[in-house]
Amino acid sequence: MRLVESEITRHDWTSMRCGCGSSAEHLAGDLLRLTGGGSRQEPRHVDLEGHVWSPVVLWEPAPAVTSVALAALADDVPPTARESFLDLLQCLVAGEGTDEESARRGLDLPELCRGHATQGLWLLYGEVMSNRSPGAAGSAFEILTVVEPDRARLQRVREIAADRLPVCCRTGLCDDELSTLDR
Repeated sequence: MRLVESEITRHDWTSMRCGCGSSAEHLAGDLLRLTGGGSRQEPRHVDLEGHVWSPVVLWEPAPAVTSVALAALADDVPPTARESFLDLLQCLVAGEGTDEESARRGLDLPELCRGHATQGLWLLYGEVMSNRSPGAAGSAFEILTVVEPDRARLQRVREIAADRLPVCCRTGLCDDELSTLDR
C-alpha cells in the first residue's frame, strides 16, 4: 500500500463535517483520485475549494488533508499529482480562518495545518532542491516561507536554489505576502 493511501485510511472522514455541509466521507475518494488511485491510473483534477478550504476559511477536514498532502510528497505520486498536492498544501497553510463549528470547539484550523506542515519541512526542502519542476519548487518554497521558523536556513536555501525558483521566491516577494499571516 502506498503512503498516501495509508494516510487517507487513517482518518475518520465520516465523522468530519465537510465545507459542502455533508460528511467529509467523499474526500477520501477525491484525494485518492488526485493521486491516480490505487491502480496507478492517471491523476484526475479534484477541486477541494468549498470542501476543505476557501479564501477566507478552512473547514474541519483541513488538518487531515494537510497530512495526506505531506504523505503524497513522501510517496511516489505522478508529477501532476505532486503539483496538485503542493498547491493544496499552499492553500491550507495560508488559511486565515476556521469554520464556525470548529471554532466553537476551540480549534484553530490554520494553525493546525501549519503545525502539520512544519513536520514536513524536509519534504518541502527536498521538493525545492529536487529540480523536478519550477512550479513545484516555487510552491514548496512559498509554503516554507509560512512554516519555516529558521529564517537563516530558508535564506540559505533561497541562495542555493535560486536558479530553480520563480522570481517572487528569489527576490523574497513571496515572503512579504505570506509571512504576514498571524502564527
